[in-house]
Amino acid sequence: MFLIIGLGNPGRKYAKTRHNLGKETVYFFAKVFHFPAFKTKKKNLAEISIGRIDKHRVILAIPLVFMNESGKAVKMLITRYKLMTKNLWVIHDDLDIPLGKIKISFARSSGGHKGVDSIIKELLTKKFFRLRIGIGAPLKGKFEKFVLEEFKKEEKVKIKKAKQMAIKALELAIKEFPEKAMSQYNQ
Repeated sequence: MFLIIGLGNPGRKYAKTRHNLGKETVYFFAKVFHFPAFKTKKKNLAEISIGRIDKHRVILAIPLVFMNESGKAVKMLITRYKLMTKNLWVIHDDLDIPLGKIKISFARSSGGHKGVDSIIKELLTKKFFRLRIGIGAPLKGKFEKFVLEEFKKEEKVKIKKAKQMAIKALELAIKEFPEKAMSQYNQ
């Protein structure tokens, strides 16, 4: 069984922001692989959709809490479904990766991403997979403002391709093994 978490912030205000790219990618994954509609599970602090990829059961989850508190939802889900963290995939935006590129990592530091920081603190481990999607970086270091902006029209084409690449990488990781996805998709 796999748990795939899409990080983002709740509410319309943040719906199309760079910081919600993980969340958008999980919704896109659900649509492409015909998962059932997401159901809100307030006791788990997440929206959940459960389906299958090949012979594997896959739980898709979107935390209902703000990015900086994502770890609370992830910990509840890991506990509820009795999962090992090596079967956890966290999808999120990344300032250190060029716009539209993806990178898969395992057991790495948060790189300053507050949502990932929260997950590491709650789980007391870094031993989970992260699928990082590059959003570029601002020219003048105003990172907090930048991640809460919407993508520009010309950036949306690269982001769409990145989301497509991300779900192909996830599919490969689930059907075969994560290292194969890492070698094929890390750019």
